[in-house]
Amino acid sequence: MSSHNQGGAAHGHTHGTIDPSIIATQRGLWAIKWSFIGLFVTTVIQVVVVYFSGSVALLADTMHNLGDACTAIPLGVAFVLGRRKPSRRFTYSYGRVEDFAGVAVVLTIFASAVVAGYESVTRFLHPQPVRYLGALAAASIIGFLGNEGVAIFRIKVGKEMGSAALVADGYHARIDGFASLSVLLSAVRVYLGYQIADPIAR
Repeated sequence: MSSHNQGGAAHGHTHGTIDPSIIATQRGLWAIKWSFIGLFVTTVIQVVVVYFSGSVALLADTMHNLGDACTAIPLGVAFVLGRRKPSRRFTYSYGRVEDFAGVAVVLTIFASAVVAGYESVTRFLHPQPVRYLGALAAASIIGFLGNEGVAIFRIKVGKEMGSAALVADGYHARIDGFASLSVLLSAVRVYLGYQIADPIAR
């Protein structure tokens, strides 16, 4: 009985006058929407700095943040499908589609990592000067703050909803926030004269 109740927040197993799955879905979509906006704004700012600085380290971080922002799409689909009523085929409704959304999240992040790795190798073999180091450092800090803000938000809402996928994605954003600070370290090293520090930072 206890396990049945625990699944209620995430999959709508608890019964009452108000369907808890609808409440969870509305709050889940709200969390996904604002997480997407936060990461997208962070990405746009970093794209501008990438264009002017020519930093491959920031390029890799920007692509990763863009990939993370795109994870809102499969998670959003999972929450929308979770609102559907149970059927003969799906006796516990469509709530478990969230598991498949988690797989889609992993694949999205993996794809962005592959592209970023390719760009890093290319710039390592064909180095280019890095400019506007102050803006580069600022973009790194913005990347950290943007990811940390999203992490706190997703983890809080995910725990309230009982959504394992949303909590896991929040912790992933937190790790990415610290990874963004590697761009700051590369900017310092480039300032000290080590241009090679930029393509190997990520």
